Amino acid sequence: MSVLTEDRVREALAELPGWALVTEGGRPCLRRTIETGSFVKGLGLVTQIAILAEKADHHPDVLLTYPRVRLTLTTHSAGGLTDKDVALAGEINRLVS
Repeated sequence: MSVLTEDRVREALAELPGWALVTEGGRPCLRRTIETGSFVKGLGLVTQIAILAEKADHHPDVLLTYPRVRLTLTTHSAGGLTDKDVALAGEINRLVS
């Protein structure tokens, strides 16, 4: 799996509202924070995202707090962002829209 170029990441971000490019641990990541309004709604959202992640065999880092969920995507084995990250971010956007 190849790491995306900077241009490809910028193109992807243009099609992924709510997601931002961040650096964590020296590697590029996609990050989105979703306001859920309550801890229980956040937990439900995390469960739905877990189902998508299992199907994709690609798992985001998740931080669940009141009243939001923060998601971070990167492909650790590739050392950066790949098509798997972009695809899962798109699935998550469809879920929360």
